[in-house]
Amino acid sequence: MISDPRAFIEANLHVRPAPGVPEIRLYAAHPASRLSRIAGDVSPYWAYGWAGGTVLARYLLDTPHIAKGKHVLDLGTGSGIAAIAAALTGAAEIQAIDIDPNAIAATQLNAELNGVAIATRCADILDDPAPGADLILIGDVFYDEAVARRVLPFARRCRDAGCDVLIGDPGRKPLPVDALQRIATFPVPDFGDVAGNLLSDSGVYLLK
Repeated sequence: MISDPRAFIEANLHVRPAPGVPEIRLYAAHPASRLSRIAGDVSPYWAYGWAGGTVLARYLLDTPHIAKGKHVLDLGTGSGIAAIAAALTGAAEIQAIDIDPNAIAATQLNAELNGVAIATRCADILDDPAPGADLILIGDVFYDEAVARRVLPFARRCRDAGCDVLIGDPGRKPLPVDALQRIATFPVPDFGDVAGNLLSDSGVYLLK
């Protein structure tokens, strides 16, 4: 495994405008990225665009009052795209959390690329009490039934503590639609669509 993921990302990934959110630039995978050297058997999801994070970022940039002045937590930040969008629209403080240290390295680099300050933390917080935040962003975590069963109680603790909880998702099967209110829809690319040509409607949801 690579001992310095930041150096690897800078040397091997390409900086590109994010498909669907060209206002934000990200370090992105390409065919010669050699990602197996840094990620091993763990999927390097942070190196690709995913619909949930993309649609949250698009929504925040198009409705900048949502995050302005707020204390924001981005759960499962991946590339950091939603956290960066919150910062660009004037969030007071942003913390980006992920269980993958490579995702944290990518988020740090992507924040620097876009000239914003984001605090990062490598941790699993799903069993923790609600954090001290005003707005929780959750993109692309409802991809697996077992993960969904852990995320939803955490999201509800956050809501009950007074946080607004926004979820971005293209409509994957584990998404708990009965607990959500769809508040926006945007055509955005999903995983693997580097050029951003294959758009499909993805939703921004508020936890009820």
